[in-house]
Amino acid sequence: MADLFDTAPEPETPSRTVRPLADRIRPARLSDVIGQGRVLGPDGPLGGMLEAGSLSSLILWGPPGVGKTTIARLLADETDLAFVQISAIFTGVPDLRKVFDAARLRRGQGRATLLFVDEIHRFNKAQQDSFLPHMEDGTILLVGATTENPSFELNAALLSRAQVIVLDRLSLADLELLAQRAERELGRKLPLTPEARDALLEMADGDGRAALNLIEQVAAWKVTAPIDPDALAQRLMRRAAKYDKAGDEHFNLISALHKSVRGSDPDAALYWLARMLEGGEDPRYLARRITRMAIEDIGLADPAAARHCLDAWALYERLGSPEGELALGQAVIYLALAPKSNAGYAAYKGARAEARRTGSLMPPAHILNAPTKMMKDQGYGAGYAYDHDAEDGFSGQNYFPDGVKRPVLYVPVERGFERELKKRLDWFVSQRLKRGG
Repeated sequence: MADLFDTAPEPETPSRTVRPLADRIRPARLSDVIGQGRVLGPDGPLGGMLEAGSLSSLILWGPPGVGKTTIARLLADETDLAFVQISAIFTGVPDLRKVFDAARLRRGQGRATLLFVDEIHRFNKAQQDSFLPHMEDGTILLVGATTENPSFELNAALLSRAQVIVLDRLSLADLELLAQRAERELGRKLPLTPEARDALLEMADGDGRAALNLIEQVAAWKVTAPIDPDALAQRLMRRAAKYDKAGDEHFNLISALHKSVRGSDPDAALYWLARMLEGGEDPRYLARRITRMAIEDIGLADPAAARHCLDAWALYERLGSPEGELALGQAVIYLALAPKSNAGYAAYKGARAEARRTGSLMPPAHILNAPTKMMKDQGYGAGYAYDHDAEDGFSGQNYFPDGVKRPVLYVPVERGFERELKKRLDWFVSQRLKRGG
């Protein structure tokens, strides 16, 4: 671990090694970093810290290939801090002790240490806690990098001592600037038609490191004429979409699908469904979540919606992938175009809250069964009105516990089938008032 003691092996000569393109065009100044102007600019959080000369510990959160390592290294350069880099994947407790000891010695010699921890979310709670005293006494300035949501993956104590900086996925315009920088380093243009150039940058999917790797491959081709998109697709494998079925992307995409359905946008809903399926999501998980959408956001406005989802689920079980996934897609279209109501969902949540508040109260005696003489003597069942004997089949009696003010839980909307349910409810309410229930 050469980084621990500020030493490194002798660099290899150009004849023995070739530096990757990504390393050759690595920015030398923060102003050269592409795509992160929002945080590095004079009005951004990092730009403001540097301007004030008061850099604090940081957590850099963003997708792969957006410059987390580069920014950390340049922050050390611009603040004259010793830069030490470790990875949470390869570093254990003994290694951390050596890092902290070296930083303490360096501090005694008058120089502070910027400790860059790649994939910091992979450290367990105890390992994360080990940073705290060294951050507090100024032995290290911690810069952690993570692709996962720090709120879920990092200790609250660590987060309270560091500012989270969110880095952006690179846009196509950013990747084009990166490609131009690469061409200047290579001394030649990429042998691509304009359409193929766009396709190449789209393959990188917002990842600058991936874009440079693809550019390096293309630049090495011995071709006499510009390559079109079809030829490019044959020569390069398209990168798999970034999708972690157990991480942030999983929850981000299911949220996007759910909200697109709720927002009655079938095209967007199908897109997010396809994104998840392309990423390898379990269609059974999607079937369950789609069914939940039917009862949460459509409910009784279209009682058939839940049935459609269950049928699609059953069809998937019969057909499997990929044919059965079409049934899920059709269910998503149906849900997106169905009338929306969360009245049933809201009523259920309200009933649960009311039950927690009054959960020890008995039902009124008149609706209790009286199978024994003693229970009859105590008034069980006395005064119960049998609804089928009442006018219009409705007695209007009270069914809430004695002394409980009658709550209004179900408030149907004027959409879909709930419009009919609202008419029925309004009639029962008016008759209950007339009959004193």
